[in-house]
Amino acid sequence: MIRLQEQSDRSAGMLIRIKNDPYLTVNIVLAGIVLIILVYFLVFSPDRNNYPVVCIHEKITGKPCPSCGLSHSLSLIMRGRIDEANKWNENGLAVFIFFISQLFLRVFFSRYYFNYPDLRKQLVITDIIGSSLIFLLTFMPFIINTFRWL
Repeated sequence: MIRLQEQSDRSAGMLIRIKNDPYLTVNIVLAGIVLIILVYFLVFSPDRNNYPVVCIHEKITGKPCPSCGLSHSLSLIMRGRIDEANKWNENGLAVFIFFISQLFLRVFFSRYYFNYPDLRKQLVITDIIGSSLIFLLTFMPFIINTFRWL
């Protein structure tokens, strides 16, 4: 009985720390967003083409944009159909790896941040720089194509 109470007190203390720490809160929110995105690509089928979000650029101009086919591609990757996914959008695998890596990094950095309070500043800096680089490497083709249109 005492052990259960101690465990409950420890869990309550951990929740209070998470709520009061912006870094942990942001990590939990970002991990949740990534999970929602991954579920989105599992729920909507590339075979039925039932995606609720359409490409506004293609609707207005009639021309595909660099992200056209990305939803199809990511849905196909989630189903293990990688060759077919590359035909829809050649950047789909890189975007998928970005989302998966961010999910794991949010969990890893949060645990490390929680367990090693003396290293928090360095950890946050490493997280910001590393995640920014991963983002730029992943989305550079989209960024470059966007500036080509300007």
